[in-house]
Amino acid sequence: MIVDHLKPPYYAVIFTTVMNDDLKGYLETAKRMEDLAKHQKGYLGIESARNEVGITVSYWQTLKDITNWKNNIEHIEARNLGRDKWYKKYQLRICKVEREYGFEN
Repeated sequence: MIVDHLKPPYYAVIFTTVMNDDLKGYLETAKRMEDLAKHQKGYLGIESARNEVGITVSYWQTLKDITNWKNNIEHIEARNLGRDKWYKKYQLRICKVEREYGFEN
């Protein structure tokens, strides 16, 4: 689903991953993180796609909101599991969105 109700400026956290072969517990943890993020101050939405490379983009009102999410204890635990078990590689980018436009047929 494409998040299309946002009004700039806002922030996008782009999380790009390459996974290991053993994903035991990953889907449950990813779902828990998505559900938990939805209840954080400043959370605006999320989009995700996965093939050989996974890309998840979460949207936030402020940089402080992103930092608060980063420091959430359950999120820290999930991040550590990801590094130890699930990810071969990941990259995280934080961008300020100043303009957007779209199309729907």
